[in-house]
Amino acid sequence: MSEILPVPQEELSRKAMRRVVLGSFAGALMEWYDFFIFGTAAGLIFAPLFFPDSEPFIGLIAAFATFGVGFLTRPLGGIVFGHFGDKVGRKITLIWTLGIVGSTTFLIGFIPTYQDIGIWAPVILMILRLIQGFGLGGEYGGAALMTIESAPQEKRGFLGSLPQTAASVGIMLATGVFALCNYFLTQDQFLSWGWRIPFWLSAVMLVVGMFIRLHTEETLDYKTQKMVAPREKIVPPLIELFQKHPRNTLLAFGARLAESVSSNIINAFGIVYISSQLALSRDIPLTGMLIASAIGMVCCPLTGWISDRIGQKRVYLFGAGFCVFFAFPFFLLLGTESKLIIWSAMILGYNLGPTIMFSVQPTLFTSMFGTHVRYTGLSFAYQFSAILGGMSPLIASSLLALGDGKPWYVAFFLFIISGLSFICVWLIEPYSHNKKDTRKKFTSYRYSREH
Repeated sequence: MSEILPVPQEELSRKAMRRVVLGSFAGALMEWYDFFIFGTAAGLIFAPLFFPDSEPFIGLIAAFATFGVGFLTRPLGGIVFGHFGDKVGRKITLIWTLGIVGSTTFLIGFIPTYQDIGIWAPVILMILRLIQGFGLGGEYGGAALMTIESAPQEKRGFLGSLPQTAASVGIMLATGVFALCNYFLTQDQFLSWGWRIPFWLSAVMLVVGMFIRLHTEETLDYKTQKMVAPREKIVPPLIELFQKHPRNTLLAFGARLAESVSSNIINAFGIVYISSQLALSRDIPLTGMLIASAIGMVCCPLTGWISDRIGQKRVYLFGAGFCVFFAFPFFLLLGTESKLIIWSAMILGYNLGPTIMFSVQPTLFTSMFGTHVRYTGLSFAYQFSAILGGMSPLIASSLLALGDGKPWYVAFFLFIISGLSFICVWLIEPYSHNKKDTRKKFTSYRYSREH
């Protein structure tokens, strides 16, 4: 099947474009809120609730294992929903993924603890986490494409970064809800029922997000592709992805690693390291991430706007390079045990590292794949690399134990992964379309529209 460029067409009205961005943002917010409340809960309270008979370190590792296991089904979800997203459409696929993610997150808030039903408690938690991961696997690629494929070419960096802002909002909501529960509830109340509140609140976002997505149109690129693409043979998107985009698929996979690993180490593992290993109040890292994510809400669209002027690749290289540079200083700053310095480390680490990369990631990756395999391409690169990202808190906790409580093995792990991503981004080149074939097909398409 010959790939073509998205043909020029009338831009969406401002009202329609706002609705598209809002729909992408709502789904992405649900994804990131669910992602971060589970990671925060795994670090703070899952060990005593679901693994009470274990040693503290072993219980923490087991809790982070439930966090990481959800990433095992994300690649499967990415392949399944990527296929339907490329074949059936972005909109209907995203409605399904949102429903799966929202409902499973809500149900996690009702799981009895180990004290109530024994071993079945962590088993049920793990099953729901696996289902949640399956839905999350199809969410990212489509949510990003809903905005980028409907935006003007010269504004795709900025408009594509707006749904990405949901990551910072998701962190702020997740850590904010936990911080409020921690502030207003006693330790016994929090462990008894207070931890369930953040999971129950996901139902509100599910209803709002579903309403918005049901009233969002299909993307312009996808509708155009369906109108003018040849149909002489049908090839599954996953097979065509590796037939025509093998190099870019692997490079996108490698480029994504630094963003995923650094984000989880700074947020999920960082909160636990500060509160458990350094024995400081957990209000300190929670407040630090609240401030960092609030700044990220501004940093993300600003980075997208800059990328439209200097290119997404240069911006991404800066973010990956910063993670290489900051891997060891991050833990040195945390080790001072000074509240202001810890906050500064979390703000700098989060916003100049993963946030910078995340802001331009979907726009950069979109340029690497043809339209009719794009959902699959983004989902594959994102979800398979997310396995390592999701396992990062577990890996970091194990490396911390291996280093007798010293964080230098963790820092070296972040250093190596970030360096690998920097090299992959350096080698990225945009997908080369068949322009001659595109012009001929667009002429035919335009003639049929005019007559």
